[in-house]
Amino acid sequence: MNGTELASALRGGQRVYGTCVTSTAPSWPAMIASTGADFAFVDTEHTPIDRAQLAWICQNYNALRIAPIVRIPEPDPYRACMALDVGAAGVIAPYVETLEQVHALRGAVKFRPLKGNRLYKTLDGSEKLEDPVREYLGERNTGRLMVVNIESVPALEALDAILAVPDIDALLVGPHDLSINLGVPEQYSHPKFSQAISTIIAKARAAQVGVGIHYSEGMDLPLGWAKEGANFIVHSSDVSLVQQSLVRDFARFRRELGDGGPGGSQESIVV
Repeated sequence: MNGTELASALRGGQRVYGTCVTSTAPSWPAMIASTGADFAFVDTEHTPIDRAQLAWICQNYNALRIAPIVRIPEPDPYRACMALDVGAAGVIAPYVETLEQVHALRGAVKFRPLKGNRLYKTLDGSEKLEDPVREYLGERNTGRLMVVNIESVPALEALDAILAVPDIDALLVGPHDLSINLGVPEQYSHPKFSQAISTIIAKARAAQVGVGIHYSEGMDLPLGWAKEGANFIVHSSDVSLVQQSLVRDFARFRRELGDGGPGGSQESIVV
């Protein structure tokens, strides 16, 4: 999928599939494409991927019709523009809690290259763009996705106001941080956490906004969330999937060959 197709699918309630990518290996995009993924969630918040590497990654995924959605290190409009400038089909802004952050992200993703006072007045509705400018910006930014990470109690409390901001294509829950904020660290089946997820899914879908939960510890919970309405399926990450596979396979080697020694850790790496 390209960005336009992905945005349409997310808003229309169609399920789309991808994984979190941290590898900069040249063969990685073709490998991800071979899995049938619709998008790649390229993480630059928790990895040392630099701007030049990100450009190569995004261009390769775009060439393979796998939309590269880049999580920027912070909810900053300039960071968003930097990711889009090198080829990102959209950005995921981490740890968003305020309307000001959402409006700034909207300006960067949906109105670039408009900046400064003109942009601020456009966003707050105090100034109307000329038809040629509005049409130009609409065409230029078609297919650029705006995804907001929901990871805290303040974000939950501001959810209705956040969803009222135009142009949000999807919400993405960071379950690790959200569970800690809710006081139930990594207790993903806890009623408090489950209720929060149900609320996010219901409100996002009612607003015709895509919604997903980035989860790396199995498939049972994500399948349940998808059946509840989550349609932005961000399944695990390359790091977690390789780790889990090797832990499983090495344990089987040791068991069936009678070798002793320590096994690997089952604890997933959080990305």
